[in-house]
Amino acid sequence: MIWRSREPRYDVASGISQGARDYQEDAITADFPVGAEAGFVVLADGMGGHAAGDVASKIVLTEVFSELKFHFADVGAFEFRAPEILRNVADLANETLRQHTRSHPETDGMGATLVVPALVENRLWWISIGDSPLFLYRSGRLSQLNEDHSMAPQIDFMVKSGLMDPQVAANHPDRNCLISVLMGTRVPKIDCPTKPFELKAGDIVICASDGLQFLTNAQIEKVLGKYRKNRSTEIAERLLDELIKLDDPDQDNISFTVIKVNDASVRPREERPRGPSMAVSRPRRLTTVAPDHGVLPIPKPAAAPVPVAEPVAARTPRPVVHAVQESNPAHSVEDLSAVRLRPRRVTVIK
Repeated sequence: MIWRSREPRYDVASGISQGARDYQEDAITADFPVGAEAGFVVLADGMGGHAAGDVASKIVLTEVFSELKFHFADVGAFEFRAPEILRNVADLANETLRQHTRSHPETDGMGATLVVPALVENRLWWISIGDSPLFLYRSGRLSQLNEDHSMAPQIDFMVKSGLMDPQVAANHPDRNCLISVLMGTRVPKIDCPTKPFELKAGDIVICASDGLQFLTNAQIEKVLGKYRKNRSTEIAERLLDELIKLDDPDQDNISFTVIKVNDASVRPREERPRGPSMAVSRPRRLTTVAPDHGVLPIPKPAAAPVPVAEPVAARTPRPVVHAVQESNPAHSVEDLSAVRLRPRRVTVIK
């Protein structure tokens, strides 16, 4: 007999804050339909110096979300080749950035991190590029599941080896220098396991931008330990409260999704619902950005024109990149404003 919780399998909530920045370059969305046994998060942290980091994060989120939403129409087919699909959606987002920078040279150098946890029952797949962490809280301990594609791990290794003073390492100017990121160029490092990570009931997964790491692991662990039995919305609120208490003048943009695993049961394979797969017929069309919101010319009709209720010129132009409404109203995409950017350094490995 398989035990099933009366609660939803996943309890999910997201938090986002501009921090001390003058603009928001994080983009995040979570898609966990009510009652579903699968869902995913897409998080992109934009960067680019004088280029458009906020545009980069929106492009990455839009491309990855739309592709994964399509594939999750048949969860069984997704799982059959999950690593391949996750790598393909990252490649598509990277190619879209490349085409955008080619048509908009002023944005050359923009980029974004990417982290996507995809959950099916008790199985966790992910892909990550950059330094946005994917945390697991289990049995009172917090650990990071994904790789950190920044200089921080190498600097910490030098401390452990006695080659660098801990205080120097903590304030090292290259600590947040990225060694892998989506920029429309070759991606040096991709973390995408070939096998899923097995979750347990009571686990808490947090997908976040590096803004959450203004809190130490011990501070995050303390909040999760105190509120682990509460709803995910309260956990998200408490984490934001702790960041506000820091009152750090350099606080980065903050975005994260908290996923509480209430039920880690596994259906027998023959009981798993399976819908028709249309993966092979997916049209490949890259997101593009229109330079001007002009009105398209109306071809002259051969017969007498049919009256229209509203002139074309009066219609509101459709935004190029826009928020996607969540299946669950509790988790919506943040409406990110078009803004300038913060500098961030990238080391390219050739």
